[in-house]
Amino acid sequence: MPPPVLADLDALDLSQVCITQEQIYENLPHRHEFMLLDGVLHLDADSKMIVAFRDIREDDWWFRGHVPGRPLLPGVLMLEMAAQVSAVLARQVGGVKEFIAFGGIDNCKFRHVVTAPSRLYLVCVGREYRARRVVSATQGVANGKLIFEATITGMMLREDG
Repeated sequence: MPPPVLADLDALDLSQVCITQEQIYENLPHRHEFMLLDGVLHLDADSKMIVAFRDIREDDWWFRGHVPGRPLLPGVLMLEMAAQVSAVLARQVGGVKEFIAFGGIDNCKFRHVVTAPSRLYLVCVGREYRARRVVSATQGVANGKLIFEATITGMMLREDG
């Protein structure tokens, strides 16, 4: 049985973007195809929770070659999206200024696939903020289904290494 979703999406107002794609990538270094997030719809600093989204489209760059005839959003890209959401949350509520690199993925499970067109909601709850790492619980939800879950660890990289 899948775990509960980290946020009750039906109880949130997901109609308004509170952080735009442009604002996200003013603070994250990703560019071009790796600007994977379309925006943030909810941010609650007290509970260290964020809900971002990506609209999955038939013209997305990965669909042409990822399972022709049945194009699927690659799981590794979902995890990259989750890591980016975790970094946005760490910057917004954790006060992290350094570049946050992937440090690890734990307890990852994929439960369904994502096809176009659909909206993938990325839910992230900050669990731990330390001097050199952040840990977040993340989930992806699309079409009312829990698509994946994973614990993402990020490590801060300073200018000197």
